[in-house]
Amino acid sequence: MVDILSVDETFTTHMLGYNFSLPFFITSCGGGGYLHEDGELNLIKGASNQNILYIASMSASKSQEEIADAAADGQVYFQQFYNKGWDGAKLKSYLDSVEKYGAKAIAFTIDSAGDGDRWKAARWGVVQLILLLHLPILLKGITTADDAKKAIEHGVDAIYLSNHGGRQLDGAPSGFETALEIFQEAPGVFQQIEVYADGGVRSAGDVLKLLVLGVRAVGVGRSFMYSLVYGTDGVIKAAEILKHELTINAQNLGLGNLGDIDGTYEDVSVFVTSIPMG
Repeated sequence: MVDILSVDETFTTHMLGYNFSLPFFITSCGGGGYLHEDGELNLIKGASNQNILYIASMSASKSQEEIADAAADGQVYFQQFYNKGWDGAKLKSYLDSVEKYGAKAIAFTIDSAGDGDRWKAARWGVVQLILLLHLPILLKGITTADDAKKAIEHGVDAIYLSNHGGRQLDGAPSGFETALEIFQEAPGVFQQIEVYADGGVRSAGDVLKLLVLGVRAVGVGRSFMYSLVYGTDGVIKAAEILKHELTINAQNLGLGNLGDIDGTYEDVSVFVTSIPMG
């Protein structure tokens, strides 16, 4: 028998050397101003309250400076980025501003290189970013096991399995499908590098499905955007609901420590009957 009563005390995780209280985070979503006048400021404040990661979107309705000013003292957040085909000077200026305003890592998005016919962006690579930036880089938009292995070869600090919310390429594999492919074909990836994932995550059950495959932390987008209608309180409530669900689900799996879920279940078929699709 396993003592499951304190499993919620084992939800902590670390990402790129930073500690967080829960294994899920608020992933990058733009246009927060359409849902609340304070937009993304509510997201970073809610993340601080729950001690979870917030990844600021490059398409946020609030500026980098405004988001940085809303962050709590010592709060860790990352900045999402994709190259818009800027020239060297403009690109360097933007990357310098990311560091200036205190983001601790950059999420370089590669799953929408064709958006808006950004041909320069499609040709632009990780190596150039490494040369220009002094922050850890997580590569966002990995959709195959082969891409995951190539990312490791390029020397990035973490990889992020994502299909851009299912909005860029119809039928692109979700983060869950990619995680399952890696689990089956290249499981060593999960030991070689930190792996994050998102896409269609609406409940703690979805979070657990990704954790059991070896994902370090799970991004949640739309659920937090819905909660944004109620401001910071809504964001906090959404995180609390997910944490409560996570506790119940972990207990029903017989887990006394959430850290034991990785590799515990050799037959993952029970977790893949309902696949989050983005």
